[in-house]
Amino acid sequence: MVGKKILVVEDEPDTQQLLKYNLQREGFSVVCAGTGMEGIQAAVREKPDLVVLDMMLPDIGGLEVCRELKHKKQTQPIPILFLTARSEDADIVSGLEVGADDYMVKPFSVRVLVSRIRARLRIQPKNDQKVIRHNGLVVDPNSYTVTIDNTPIPLTLSEFRILALLAHNPGSVFSRYEIVDAIHGQDMVVTDRSVDVHIFGLRQKLKSYGQHIETVRGVGYRMK
Repeated sequence: MVGKKILVVEDEPDTQQLLKYNLQREGFSVVCAGTGMEGIQAAVREKPDLVVLDMMLPDIGGLEVCRELKHKKQTQPIPILFLTARSEDADIVSGLEVGADDYMVKPFSVRVLVSRIRARLRIQPKNDQKVIRHNGLVVDPNSYTVTIDNTPIPLTLSEFRILALLAHNPGSVFSRYEIVDAIHGQDMVVTDRSVDVHIFGLRQKLKSYGQHIETVRGVGYRMK
């Protein structure tokens, strides 16, 4: 992980310095921003490998920052990890729905945070995978793109990995834990609820094609 760049968007100076110190000690390069707008500008300018993002910022909120980064072509693939004091289920679901790849609640363990960052950064794109075509739906694992009738469909990285997993294995049923292991690695802590949120987002974005993602009650999901 030496040389990987982490962008920390955090307005509390003590927390910002704590994160910077510990991440640098682990061999990461760290860039910090104290406001949401500075975070967006830094992400475009620095092209970090991962963003650690607070939800409560003094100008624009973390949800809006996340939404903006996931809509910009140059920053869309960058994984985003929310690190926030907001711990309600609704907050976690909102963070995942706007495109975040993980969510941690303050107070936090530095060791767990570093473990999650390392697990996320270990995910490498697999080249030369088969492009999946179904009528007007095209899923290209090599370029991480999805189109419907030649129109690009913006997906989060987690949504894309779930879709690619299911589409490459039509008819096979995957439990929520199997989906988590496949897209995040076994040392990544992700809840059942987050998988359900990603599936919901996929169905919404895929429109009529979303009905092909089938819920197998009591088990998990499969692609018809």
